[in-house]
Amino acid sequence: MLKSASLSNFTSVPSDKWNFSSGLNVIIGENGLGKSHVLKALYSSLKALTQDSTSLEGISLEKLGKIQTEKRIADELIGNLRPDTLGRLVKRQQGRNKSEISIKFNKNEFNIDFSFATNSRSQVEITRMPAGHIMKTPVFIPTRELITLCPWFVALFDTYNVPFENNWRDTVSLLGAPSLKGPREAKVKEFLLPIEQAMGGKVEVDANGRFFLKVNGGRMEAGLVAEGLRKFAMLARLISTGVLLEQGYLFWDEPETNLNPKLIKVLARVIVGLADQGIQVFVATHSTFLLREIALLTDGKSNRKNSRYFGLVASGDDDVSILEQGDSIEEIETLVLIDEELAQSDRYLDIQADG
Repeated sequence: MLKSASLSNFTSVPSDKWNFSSGLNVIIGENGLGKSHVLKALYSSLKALTQDSTSLEGISLEKLGKIQTEKRIADELIGNLRPDTLGRLVKRQQGRNKSEISIKFNKNEFNIDFSFATNSRSQVEITRMPAGHIMKTPVFIPTRELITLCPWFVALFDTYNVPFENNWRDTVSLLGAPSLKGPREAKVKEFLLPIEQAMGGKVEVDANGRFFLKVNGGRMEAGLVAEGLRKFAMLARLISTGVLLEQGYLFWDEPETNLNPKLIKVLARVIVGLADQGIQVFVATHSTFLLREIALLTDGKSNRKNSRYFGLVASGDDDVSILEQGDSIEEIETLVLIDEELAQSDRYLDIQADG
């Protein structure tokens, strides 16, 4: 489990310490304040420390060596945020500057500190080396669906220099894994039920790795399904393969994109359910509707794992934002998205009154 992360001089992200919940972590803020950058920085760090991220299976980080681990972290940061050079991720200021990232887990053996400067092209410097691998592969779900990219995308990404983020390739690869069989299959079916009800069918994969939605005895190609439902299909697949089942990490960037309010309510229940079953979930959103649905399901509920909210607020400086954090929405004082929605409601009521 991620316990905390301190990010200093990293893009537009506030130079501050983030204290995480073991369950659900929700990052709120307007566009351009660093929500996605936080998710990608955390995901990149975890992916680099995961045994699956190297072909040298069974080799410890200590044996792999500090230099190779530094390269893996740098490659993940560049691959997921896609700057021209690693130094471009350092907060802009006059002269030379350095970004420092410190990540702490509930088990100290995984803790890691590293940094890189404005003149760094593709190398980080580790100042605290973890002693072991993270055993569970983290999952990153981007704002768009990836079901329709299966199965050809991985081969394309691995063969050619294409302008896509590493996490796209990672997630498409996970979508292609076989479904679970045996004792855990019943648990998967139970968890899939609300998702399949929302989609109106079940996700199927043919022998060529193409995805379909099985509805009313027939099959519909993934490309013909509404994009919002394809995001649900992607989530259903990751659950059915066991990737999102018991422990692990999920990073989801703006999950509400292309979903109507009815589906967002289902989405909120699924997100909370994932956190309840032991997955540490990190969500970035600027949807007031999703935020409120999550709060209704979690705040003040003794049978729920603790949730944590992080608000990113514009500071007046174009290059930085301010971090607010707390265990409930009420502790986030500056919620611009809610303020704007309330202001819109007032304008609407004024129009109705004038009419």
